Amino acid sequence: MQGTVDGFGYGLVTPVAAYLMACLGGALGLRCTTRSLRDRGSYRPGWLVLGATAIGSGIWSMHFIAMMGFTVEEIPIGYDRATTFASLAVGIVMVGIGIFIVGQRGATRMSLVTGGTITGLGVASMHYLGMAGMRLQGSLKYDTLTVALSVVIAVVAATAALWAAVSVHGFLASLGAALLMGLAVSGMHYTGMAAVSVHIHEAVEAVDAAVAGDPPATLLGPMLVGPAVFLLLAGAVVMFDPLLVSGGEQHGHAYGRRAPVYGMRATTFRRPADRAAKRYHRRSHSGAERF
Repeated sequence: MQGTVDGFGYGLVTPVAAYLMACLGGALGLRCTTRSLRDRGSYRPGWLVLGATAIGSGIWSMHFIAMMGFTVEEIPIGYDRATTFASLAVGIVMVGIGIFIVGQRGATRMSLVTGGTITGLGVASMHYLGMAGMRLQGSLKYDTLTVALSVVIAVVAATAALWAAVSVHGFLASLGAALLMGLAVSGMHYTGMAAVSVHIHEAVEAVDAAVAGDPPATLLGPMLVGPAVFLLLAGAVVMFDPLLVSGGEQHGHAYGRRAPVYGMRATTFRRPADRAAKRYHRRSHSGAERF
């Protein structure tokens, strides 16, 4: 028996909320990745970890917010907690690997292709592992071509996002890249959902908790509270770092150069103490030459 699948049980509420969450995670993650490329010190891995976690949390939250609207008319749907949160870990780890490749090796063609492929596969793995956590009296069937298309969308979107992180430095430009990334990730999700059909088991009986897992409402709290609090904290870090927000120089340093002071070139500017020491050095040598 074929189930009646509806992916928009709450109308446009879940797609819009999911898209905004993906944009938020993408914006924070891209800015953190950009910041890591400008930091040659010990904080660089920290920025990359923060960026990977922001993107992974945003995409994971986007997926399960969108899944709040997914229903099968004939049967209830539950979720297995372990598999659900394992999908979050997989997404963060694989996104992190892709970001670290680009963050450590720079914007070379090979690093972008490798990092984008790994990151895209991480997004797709998170999506389909999250789908594997569904518990219902039926089985999910996937259209192979549509699944392949969703994976291609994820890889292309991830590669483009990483390219934007290393190539686009202005805040507004990065914001535009994050909006496009949110659109691509949401497109990947709904393309993957379009590949799903549900075959209901012939003997549909009352589903106990062990079979059904947790109902969607019980996942709403930890799904929104945990990642949302993290994204808010990451946003606070972003807003308190002028270099990360503006893409400009901070504290007079960027890419290892001194910033100009009062319109003078940094290479020609010397402190009074430096000039006095130089005059003393010249006098000492000139006095030594007389003798």
